[in-house]
Amino acid sequence: MRISRKAREATLRMLFQWELSKETPERVKHIYWSQVKGEAAVRQAAQELFDTVLGQREEIDRLIASHTEHWRLERLSAVDRNLMRLAVCEFLTRRDIPQKVVITEALEIAHRYSSDESARFINGVLDAIRRDLARRKEP
Repeated sequence: MRISRKAREATLRMLFQWELSKETPERVKHIYWSQVKGEAAVRQAAQELFDTVLGQREEIDRLIASHTEHWRLERLSAVDRNLMRLAVCEFLTRRDIPQKVVITEALEIAHRYSSDESARFINGVLDAIRRDLARRKEP
């Protein structure tokens, strides 16, 4: 498994733990890494991504909510919601990673942690956000 995939999965698990436990981000990171041993590069990448998602969560959630017709964000499963947060964060902050790669990674993780139906839903939402962001960049 590549470091980037490992970091994304670790970030997803920390986001899930943060949302359900209501602990501070620092406490979540401490608890998570005290229970999971990982490569230093994975740990650093995951923590940076986790912090970035939380730092931009309001903007990320607005984007997701605007592309999930008939679904309030809080009605989505915690895994699906946080996986989309992670991907949208990468759309917004990681110009060095093609957005289609971000979607592919999100779908592979969704197949592992969620359901096929969820993966189809996540794909549709992320692709709509990707297209919307591309239109915003056009002159």
